Amino acid sequence: MVGRIVGLVICALVLYGVAPAVLDVLDEWPKVVHIEPYWFVAMIVAQVGSWAGLWLLQRLAVDCHSWWPVITSNLASSAVGRVVPGGAAAAGAMQFKMLVQAGVSASLAGLGITVAGIVVLATLAALPVLALPPILLGLAVPDTLSHAAFGGVALFLALLGVGALLMSGNRPVLWVGRVALRIGRRVRRKHPPADDLPERFLVQRNLVRRAFGTRWWEAVAGASARWVLDYVTLLTALAAVGQHPRPSLVLLAFCAAQLLAQIPVTPGGLGVVEAGLTGTLALIGVPAGAAAIATLAYRLINYWLALPIGGAAWLWHRRKIRAGAVAVPRPARAG
Repeated sequence: MVGRIVGLVICALVLYGVAPAVLDVLDEWPKVVHIEPYWFVAMIVAQVGSWAGLWLLQRLAVDCHSWWPVITSNLASSAVGRVVPGGAAAAGAMQFKMLVQAGVSASLAGLGITVAGIVVLATLAALPVLALPPILLGLAVPDTLSHAAFGGVALFLALLGVGALLMSGNRPVLWVGRVALRIGRRVRRKHPPADDLPERFLVQRNLVRRAFGTRWWEAVAGASARWVLDYVTLLTALAAVGQHPRPSLVLLAFCAAQLLAQIPVTPGGLGVVEAGLTGTLALIGVPAGAAAIATLAYRLINYWLALPIGGAAWLWHRRKIRAGAVAVPRPARAG
C-alpha cells in the first residue's frame, strides 16, 4: 500500500511538472482536426505495423504457434498499461495471466514477456546508431540530443553484453538466480522462493533459447519494426503539418523522448512523451506550434488509439477462452 501511494505521488508530481507542455499540445487540438484524413490513415498503418512487430517478437519468445493469444493479450495489456500507475508492471501481469488462460506455459509466458521487453528496450537504445554517420560527417546536433544518442548506444552495448552472457553461458544465469533467491528470502520472509530457483532460471533460459532457435533474425526484425514504424508514424505526423526536418535529427528526438518514457513514472509515458517530443522537436528547428500539432497527432495514434482497440481485444480474448480455444506450442525447430 505504501509503495502504491508513493508511486501515485511521484506520478502526480511528474504530471504537474510537465503540465505546461501538455497543455500547449492540447491547445492545438482545433488545428489537428484540419489535417487531411489520408495522413491519419498512413499513421494508423505505420502504427499497426509497429504493433505487429512486437507480436512477432512475443510469439517467438513464448514459443506459441497461435497468433490470437499474443495479439489479444498484448493489445489489452498495453491499454491497461496506458491508464494505471505503474503501467508496465500492471501490463506485464495482465498479459501473463491472459497467455496462461490461453494455454501458454506459465514459465515461458513469464520469461518470454521479460525477454521480449529486454530485446525491445535494447533495440530502442540501438536506434541512435543509425544517426551517428551524419553526426560524424559534421551534422550539427544540439548537445542534449547528442548526449542522448551516445547514452543510448552505451545502454545498447550494456544490454547486448548482458544478453550475450545470459544466453551463451550457464554460470551467469545461475548467478542471477542465486542473487534473486537471496533477495527473495529477505523480501518475502513468509513465502520465500524455492531453493531450486537458480536451476529453474536455467531451464527457462534454455526454453527461450530454443524458442528463438534459428529464427533469431525474426525476433530482431520484429523488435526493429516495433520502433522504426513508430518513428515513421512521427515522421508522417510532421509531414502532415508541413514540416520536413532531417530524418536523422527526428530520429534522435524520437529516441530521446521514448527512452525517457521508459522510466515508469506515468502510465504509458503520458505527459512525459508530449513534453519530451515538443521540446526535442523544437531543438531541431521545428516551430513550436507545428511541433505541438505533430506531437498531438502522433499521440492520438500512438497512445489513445490503443485504448478502445485494447478493450475490444480483451472482449475477443474472453470470447475465445469461453469457446474453449487453446494456444498450442510452436513446432520445435533445430538450433
